[in-house]
Amino acid sequence: MKLIYMGTPEFAVEPLKELVKAGHEILCVVTQPDKPKNRGKKLQPTPVKEAALEMNLEVVQPEKIKGNTEFIEYIKGLGADLAIVAAYGKLLPKEILDAPKMGCLNIHASLLPKLRGAAPIQRAILEGYLFSGVTIMKMDEGLDTGNMISKSILSIAGMTADILHDELMTMGAEMIVEVLKKVEEEGEAAITGEKQDDSQATYAPMIKKEDGRIDFSRRADDILLQINALEPWPSAFTYYKGTQVKLKDPEWYGSAREYREPGTILSVSKKGVVIQCGGDLLLIKKVQFANKKAMSVAEYIKGNELEEGVVLGREEI
Repeated sequence: MKLIYMGTPEFAVEPLKELVKAGHEILCVVTQPDKPKNRGKKLQPTPVKEAALEMNLEVVQPEKIKGNTEFIEYIKGLGADLAIVAAYGKLLPKEILDAPKMGCLNIHASLLPKLRGAAPIQRAILEGYLFSGVTIMKMDEGLDTGNMISKSILSIAGMTADILHDELMTMGAEMIVEVLKKVEEEGEAAITGEKQDDSQATYAPMIKKEDGRIDFSRRADDILLQINALEPWPSAFTYYKGTQVKLKDPEWYGSAREYREPGTILSVSKKGVVIQCGGDLLLIKKVQFANKKAMSVAEYIKGNELEEGVVLGREEI
């Protein structure tokens, strides 16, 4: 089939590769503009752009889409059968949605109508969902509101966001190839889909760096989910004697026998750091101090101190 592909982050790379492998003709790849990164502010291409160039595909990077007549006419002129969208990062106007002969399909990393929006992978873990998955959707003008064509489900208990990301990326890549196979066999009827129940909709707003700040007055289970949901970015963090430290590899450690101020380090051993939370305890097995690599607590305490009785979370000492 003749396809337009629209995507930006790592999540959108594997589906693009699988579509090419399946023999589909990618007329162009649309991705976000290069952005400055790191201290040098050097322009960095998106993961999808890098992958597309490696496969000698044409890449287009419009600064904006809505009202961009030149870009809209370019897309209309391609004569595509479908556009495939995976985490592109912007809502598409009707002119783009209607440009391909059969419209646009989206690979969304949640079980719609749950977790519509920008950060379904992180929010699924953060909010304690037991299951997540991928929905292939026929796009309309709303935010992830189109008819559902295909769904796959996955148990996510204990997963970190980076692991879930890779699982769903692979799942989405396999699913979109299967959907297009059905379209080739059955025609446009294969992507009519099922209407979403808007009354069951929930939303997954974008993750911000400040979402990583840990409030130890919350229960340990909630903090555990926060740590897992924000791995690897922005990472859950606190402060040890005024120095920022990211906490990783958490484990619930039981109920507190006596009340201590939330955030108090109760014990330090090769097993990890036990921290007082809101009524129960959390064990942290890995730490990463500012400008340092992540280390197991067992490794870290060989040459550094983590002092019992210190209350975490205080930016100034």
